[in-house]
Amino acid sequence: MAGAKQERAVQTRETLLQAAAEVFDEYGYAGASINRILKRAGLTAGALYFHFESKEGLARAVMNSQPDTIVPWLDSKGLQRLVDITLVWAQRLQLDPLLRAGVRLTNEQTSFGVRDASPYDEWAGIMAECLHDAHARGELQAGVDPDEVGEFVVEACTGMQMYSAVASGRADLMERVTRMWRLMLPGIAVPAIVARIEVGADRVRTATAAATAAASAAATGPGPESAS
Repeated sequence: MAGAKQERAVQTRETLLQAAAEVFDEYGYAGASINRILKRAGLTAGALYFHFESKEGLARAVMNSQPDTIVPWLDSKGLQRLVDITLVWAQRLQLDPLLRAGVRLTNEQTSFGVRDASPYDEWAGIMAECLHDAHARGELQAGVDPDEVGEFVVEACTGMQMYSAVASGRADLMERVTRMWRLMLPGIAVPAIVARIEVGADRVRTATAAATAAASAAATGPGPESAS
């Protein structure tokens, strides 16, 4: 009984987060009223305030959910994993309102009285972890600082998506990310790795294939053999 109750609470929180993301994505923080979010979620104010103390708390949760929309899709390692994160990010910004809302709120947060660098810091930590792994695998050139490069990639992607959003509604973001890596990789990776790293839109399908297959299997449920 307790397990079912806990599962319902998790599901309610996820429903609220998704509904809030859709509304924040469409209307921005100022236009995203609590009533609008509750209507989209089909839930009561009591359910919302059980999980989040305020609209600002809900916005912070959306901002900090960004890695969860990308990292679980990947099983690559080292420098290829770092590249894959940025490629999948570029693709899913076209598809996932939770990611889009997180990016929008992070960029606009000072307009609603928040100054929270933790979404950027978390991304920088994830990028640096990939680069430390790449260093251990002998993929990086001598003198490359994983933490410094990880932070730079976050800075570059932040500016790049803002430019792309204005220039093309992010339709050209994948091309911009691909160009970034073609320019950066020769400066940070050993030549053999530069030649081996896959970059571009086609890589997204390869990078997410295992997770996509697992998600599809989970949605379909057990087959006749496992059910027997």
